[in-house]
Amino acid sequence: MTTYLLSGMIGIMLFFTVVVAPTIFKVLPVEWSSRCVRNFFPKYYATLGLITSICVLTEPDSTNKTLLAICAVLFAFALFYLTGKINSAKDASHTRQFHWLHGTSVAINLFQLITFIYLLVKTS
Repeated sequence: MTTYLLSGMIGIMLFFTVVVAPTIFKVLPVEWSSRCVRNFFPKYYATLGLITSICVLTEPDSTNKTLLAICAVLFAFALFYLTGKINSAKDASHTRQFHWLHGTSVAINLFQLITFIYLLVKTS
């Protein structure tokens, strides 16, 4: 079961990164693209966090379970803390803080994606 869930999460993460986000920022005016992304990310983090939590509960290997739990906690951190801070920094035109926080969210997302790919390859 974990293999299928990992595959789905990798697909979601890659599709958003490679297709959806660039299209949103290319096609929509800035005020619309910002609003779209602000509405999307809480759902993205909540959905992937929930699926990752299910993986934690169904994964028999303790090392894999630990890696998945770390990813689930990072989704919760991004959802409940980081997203609000990013939006506040953007709204207040704190450019340096916004870039640092956004960079942190990108690094976390990249870590999660690499972890999911690693676990998928390891369990296949």
